[in-house]
Amino acid sequence: MKITFLGGGNMANALIGGMLKQGYSASDITVIDPGSEARRKLAETYAVNCVDAADKLPGAGDLLVLAVKPQQMKEAVAPLVGKLGQAVVVSIAAGLDLTTLARFLGGHRKIVRCMPNTPALIGAGITGLCPLPEVSAVEREAANRLLSAVGSTVWIDDETKMDGVTALSGSGPAYVFLFIEALQQAAAELGFTPEQGRQLAIETVQGAAALAAQSSDPAAVLRERVTSKGGTTEAALRTMADSGVKEGIIAGVKAAEARGRELGKLLGAA
Repeated sequence: MKITFLGGGNMANALIGGMLKQGYSASDITVIDPGSEARRKLAETYAVNCVDAADKLPGAGDLLVLAVKPQQMKEAVAPLVGKLGQAVVVSIAAGLDLTTLARFLGGHRKIVRCMPNTPALIGAGITGLCPLPEVSAVEREAANRLLSAVGSTVWIDDETKMDGVTALSGSGPAYVFLFIEALQQAAAELGFTPEQGRQLAIETVQGAAALAAQSSDPAAVLRERVTSKGGTTEAALRTMADSGVKEGIIAGVKAAEARGRELGKLLGAA
């Protein structure tokens, strides 16, 4: 299987590194990127083929991964429109819906829209994927295998929910980093060193997430088990509730989803 990447940025790097660990051959991977430094690093790090422009290629391969910024997509894919053949196009560009992508690609309909997140950079990502009906089960599996190289995958059959995926898991790492940031600031105000605060905060989040992942109980039940009546945790949670922490997180996710829909409409009008 021949795979072509349009764009050689951080997410493309993560995917290529994960793919090679999964047994893909470097000789089957080509990256199109106008930046000479990006091409040099990719060639040196992964020994993949690199070209500066799409016109250097006879075709798009079996899988074409769109890894450029959404605002640059229309112009970037234009040279590939006549070279798609039966390629399955996998887009990791945020906000661009399937209809818009198909229009940019000259009516090509073998497209899978994906939303990975930044933990993919260390192989711990989660990606939501949504295909057009023209993508076969075998082609879906090819896209799934590619994104599985950097973490877990979730298939979404209703594209209107993809903005929700962006709001939950795409933007989600920022919410977690904010929580870690708050814990570290609290640690500093309680007299801990920056190193101590960092370790206490990050390893608490890591451990709690691992416990939640391994347990079949809802997060609410796990929370209740830590919360003794009249204890320290109850005091903390009561204060957070008074400050609207949980409601603020939910409202924030909904605001991200709404902004995603708004940006999608703007990008679709291009």
